[in-house]
Amino acid sequence: MTFKDHFSGHASAYAAARPTYPPALFDWLAERCAERHLAWDAGCGNGQAALALASRFDHVYASDPSAEQIAAAPPDPRIRYAVEAAEACSLTDASADLITVAQAYHWFDHARFAEQARRVLKPGGLLAVFNYARSSVCPEIDALFDHLHDHTLAADWPPERYFAVDGFHHLPMPFPECSDHPPAHFRLHCDWTLDQYLAYLRSWSGCQRYLKRTGLDPIAAITPAMADAWGAPDQPRAVIWPLTLRCARKPGRLAGRGEHPLA
Repeated sequence: MTFKDHFSGHASAYAAARPTYPPALFDWLAERCAERHLAWDAGCGNGQAALALASRFDHVYASDPSAEQIAAAPPDPRIRYAVEAAEACSLTDASADLITVAQAYHWFDHARFAEQARRVLKPGGLLAVFNYARSSVCPEIDALFDHLHDHTLAADWPPERYFAVDGFHHLPMPFPECSDHPPAHFRLHCDWTLDQYLAYLRSWSGCQRYLKRTGLDPIAAITPAMADAWGAPDQPRAVIWPLTLRCARKPGRLAGRGEHPLA
């Protein structure tokens, strides 16, 4: 199937510029799985979540329709990468203990993905979708961020971006959502220099679309104001992103431990 590809053209830069997820998130998810045989990271992108899952599950199946994104993902003997859409997964029926979708759920065909999640997840298995959108540094930098995000790039965001900004609250889930809510303190935290922060902004799909449409680099235009607000450019500042997490559990009871599902 075709897919909405906003990142393959700058996959290496995307992988280098993106923040990492808190380890406590994956501990929390693993603790809620009856077994930890196989996790499927759907829409894995550059493999950040897959790599974190690999230290908590026996096997990780990480899939993304972008070959360029997969090529930028870190290798690990416990991870099997696959270039395929989340809506057309090659895993066998009832084989996954956990399905994660990190920063990608808004791009999916949700009805088709729901069919795959119902098929691939074990009875009692967990689906977790999570994302981050707006960062926070300080009022002066955040005001520049907001103007870039909401005004300069307003015409260049794919429409699905607004589901991410909304925290996925209006997207459907294929199973009943879990009653045990995650800790409110889950967030991404990076100590970045000015160059690292600007590289993150440049990795946005909206920035890449703006550059292609106008021939102008929106980050170059905002750099002087950012530098004034940042102070010493090599001085790291804390960059914080609140993390939105929605979890749903497939009805039914977990069967006994089966054979290796990737064999």
